[in-house]
Amino acid sequence: MVGRLIYLMGASGAGKDSLLDAVRGQLEAQRCRIVTRVITRSAEARGENAIAVSAAEFDRRRRDGDFAMSWKANGLAYGIPKEIDAWLAAGSHVLVNGSREYLHEARKRYPDLLAVLLQVEPEVLRARLLERGRETPDDIEVRLMRNSRFASNAGKGDENVLCLDNSGPLQDSVTRLVQLIGSSAHAFD
Repeated sequence: MVGRLIYLMGASGAGKDSLLDAVRGQLEAQRCRIVTRVITRSAEARGENAIAVSAAEFDRRRRDGDFAMSWKANGLAYGIPKEIDAWLAAGSHVLVNGSREYLHEARKRYPDLLAVLLQVEPEVLRARLLERGRETPDDIEVRLMRNSRFASNAGKGDENVLCLDNSGPLQDSVTRLVQLIGSSAHAFD
């Protein structure tokens, strides 16, 4: 049996990293591996558990074919290690923290991927982004508008995106994510 790629995406501040940390044990018990991304940012930067590399190192790894998928967003480059292909071929399911803008390309490479959009009520997202203090209020409003446009198209056409609200308690989102993955067609046969 071949594994399935679960492609989790959502706005910055939606709580993807918190959700991944909280759900890790439950998904690993269901033979689902959570990928550590390679990102061009400082190792001291707060946020997700990632492998931080310089832009030159990232480009070298991309040229050497070290990534199954890679993209640029918000001034950073992101890579998903090519090991996921071996994990999928061995029957493990693989969860990646993906980019909404890269979803179409990801579907070309992994047509059966399960796309999950982590959504948050705009007021909650605004408050989280303000609390982080990384962006200006104007930058936050741009993020909120971009998020609203993507969310309004989710699940339409050929995108086939499952939506998961993360506006409430984190444990509720953990439970719903495990249920979504477990009940989706061919997810955990």
